[in-house]
Amino acid sequence: MLHITSLNDGLEIFKALGSDVRVQILNTLLENGHMSMNQLATQLNITNGALTGHIKKLEDTGLISISNDSTRHGNQKICSVKEDKLLIDFEQPVDYSNTFSTQIKVGQFTSHKVYPTCGMATSKSLIGELDDIRYFDHPDRFRADIVWFTKGFVEYTIPNLIPRNNRISQIAVSMELSSEAPGINEDWPSDVSFYINDTYVGMWTLPGDYGDVRGMFTPDWWLPNWNQYGLIKLFVINRNGTFIDGLKISDVSTSTLNLDYTSIIRLKLAVEEDAEHVGGLTLFGKTFGNYDQDIDVNISYVPIAQ
Repeated sequence: MLHITSLNDGLEIFKALGSDVRVQILNTLLENGHMSMNQLATQLNITNGALTGHIKKLEDTGLISISNDSTRHGNQKICSVKEDKLLIDFEQPVDYSNTFSTQIKVGQFTSHKVYPTCGMATSKSLIGELDDIRYFDHPDRFRADIVWFTKGFVEYTIPNLIPRNNRISQIAVSMELSSEAPGINEDWPSDVSFYINDTYVGMWTLPGDYGDVRGMFTPDWWLPNWNQYGLIKLFVINRNGTFIDGLKISDVSTSTLNLDYTSIIRLKLAVEEDAEHVGGLTLFGKTFGNYDQDIDVNISYVPIAQ
C-alpha cells in the first residue's frame, strides 16, 4: 500500500495518474499480472518508444516495478503493479518530529495462544516442527520472519519511549498480513480482531491466503504451495477513532485508552473461535512476502497539557 500523508507529497503520483495512457497501463497490468514491455505495447497499440516514457514515470512514482527476465528469448523487461492500494490522508499531516518510530519482528510476540495449523520460520529454515505449538515458546521465535496459525492470538508489547510528560495522540502500525488456509486459497476470509491493552478496538476481514506467485522476498527454499505474500494493512488509532487503511472500524480512540509516556502498550491480533470467518492469520516479516519490512510502528505524541 502506498500511503500519502499530504497532498503536496502526492503531487508526482497525481501527475502520473493524470494520463489516460498510464491509467490504461495500470488497468492492463492489474487484469493480466506480469507483462513484458512488448506485450504491453502490443495490447495498448502504441510503440515501444512511446511506452517507455510512460513506464518510467510510473516506475519513478513507485506505482509499478520492473524486473529483467532472461529465461525467455532475449532479456526482456517485465512490468507489474507494485502497490495494491493507494491511501491518501486529507487530514492535517502528522508532525513526525514528535513521533517515536520502531520495528518489531513478527516473532517477537510476548504472549500467545495459537492452534494448528501453525508454525514459524526464519529466512533459512522452519523453527521446530510444523503444527507443534510448543515451539511458540522457543527462544528462536525472536528470529522468525513469518508466523501463522488457524485461530487464537499473538500479542506484542510496543516499546513506548516517547519523551516524559507527553501523551500519545496516535499509534500507526503497518503490517503485511494474510489469512491461513490449508495450502493456499485467495478466497479464504478471516476475521482478525485488534486489541490494545485488552480493549477491543475493532475487526478487519482478510480476504485470502495468497500463493499465485512467489513473494518478492520469500526465500527460495519455501515450498510453492505455502503462503507466499500478504496485503499491507495500516492500523491507526487516534483521537477520531480506530482505522484500517483509512476506513473507520470503531470509535475507540487514544482519548478512550488514555495513553501517556508511562503506559505499557500491548497490541493483540486474534482470530476468535466464534468469529464468522475463522480463517487464520499469517504475519510476514522482512524476508517473506512482498514488502521489505517487519511490524512498523509510529507513535505520535503531544505535551500532556494540550
